[in-house]
Formats: sequence, C-alpha cells, structure tokens
Amino acid sequence: MECGELLVTVSFCSRASRLRLLRSVMRDTADLAGLDESQTEAMVLAVNEACMNIIQHAYGMNPDGQIDVSVLQEQDALVMRVRDYADAIDVEQVRSRELDDIRPGGLGVYLINSLMDECGFLEPPRGGGNVFQMKLFTREQGEGNDISG
Repeated sequence: MECGELLVTVSFCSRASRLRLLRSVMRDTADLAGLDESQTEAMVLAVNEACMNIIQHAYGMNPDGQIDVSVLQEQDALVMRVRDYADAIDVEQVRSRELDDIRPGGLGVYLINSLMDECGFLEPPRGGGNVFQMKLFTREQGEGNDISG
C-alpha cells in the first residue's frame, strides 16, 4: 500500500461506545474523498455494521479486542479494510439471516452487501485475525448506493 492511497487508519477497543467516534471519523474521511451524502451514509453504515459484527461475533462482546479500520482511496473507489485480532472465522458461515425472519438484529451482512459495490474477506493476515474489505466505487452524485430508497 502506498502512503498516498491511505486516507486514515483508526484503531480502537472492541466497545460499542467507540463506534460513535468511528462514525465521525468515517464521515470526515468521506468528505475528504469527495463522496456525496448518499455514498457517505452508505460508507458510514457499512463500516459501523462491520465493526459491530466484530464486537458481537468475533470478540463475543469482550471489550478488550482491537479493531483497525483503514480507508484507502484508489483511482475509482474508496476501500475500507476492517481488521480484528480474534480467532480466524469460517467465512462460509458468515451470512445474514432470512429477511422474512422478523426480529431485531442479524441484518448487518445484508446491509453491507446492499450498500457496498464489492466486499469480502481477504486472506487471514500473519499473526491471526480477520480482514474484511469493502469497496465503494466513486461515482457522480446521484448514481448508485442510495440508502434512502
């Protein structure tokens, strides 16, 4: 990774209370990258959901885990990489619940897949953990990734 591509890296403990600060940093990063309001909301929500999934599932609500979020700007996309240091997961088991199963929670993966242009797990890094990458193609205002409907 070239330093010119890296917009920001944020490291924080696996506590839901830290997500508000993360969302603020993601909004500022989206502004720096020139995303429109719809793309900004999509990016912020997707990163928030990915981190909440780590807190709940990878760390089992243990508040002492570490989460790193990096945002890179490629020529035609914004790339968000979310890393944890928990045990490696079976990526085949990561999926959303059925949409007709009406109850709170369990839709983070569905939201991320709906909001991002590409997403998926990268090869597990040395030293353990998991890396989830999301990509949002930059577009002219008004195209795609509209979370308002």
